[in-house]
Amino acid sequence: MFTGIVQRTGLVRDVQDLEGTRRFRVEAGSLTEELAPGDSVSVDGACLTVTDVRGDGFLVDVIGTTLDRTIAGSYADGSRVNLERALRAGDGLDGHLVQGHVDGVGTLERSIKDGAYWLMDFGVPPDVHATTIEHGSITLNGVSLTVSELRTGNGVRIGVIPYTYEHTNLGELRPGDRVNVEADLVGKYVARVLAQRTSEELR
Repeated sequence: MFTGIVQRTGLVRDVQDLEGTRRFRVEAGSLTEELAPGDSVSVDGACLTVTDVRGDGFLVDVIGTTLDRTIAGSYADGSRVNLERALRAGDGLDGHLVQGHVDGVGTLERSIKDGAYWLMDFGVPPDVHATTIEHGSITLNGVSLTVSELRTGNGVRIGVIPYTYEHTNLGELRPGDRVNVEADLVGKYVARVLAQRTSEELR
């Protein structure tokens, strides 16, 4: 479990495309000291398992569904990624509950600077849009964000403060760039319960 509060960014290195697997190392600086093989870490919002720790970085293998549902398949040497280690008992919950189970990929449509902050419009998967509410939470590239506006065409508008813009990879995005998207956990459970009730009523 994660909070969507990015602890630092890292750089993807040594990308290897193997049979059904993509392996790479993430330079993570001081965050590496807190990780050991077997630990979970959020890489752009995707929960991955640390397979080895080497120097100032850690190795991960990305397989199957994770490759299909995330942007991990597009990483190249030098790609900057948002990092958060798994939540530990007693840690503060400053963002919202994030599983690290990416629901799909979204796309930045536009980014507009409005005074001291940025308005960023994203297109998100239809099932994510359906469970999202204005002023609710959404996770983009592992960042816990508040939805300022639901837009037509499966769009969401996010207001991004300077700190978040500068300390995550959101500030590097350009229109057309893709991001990992995770819908709010509560919204997904509510949608599931309502769908089951509707199905039972139609029987």
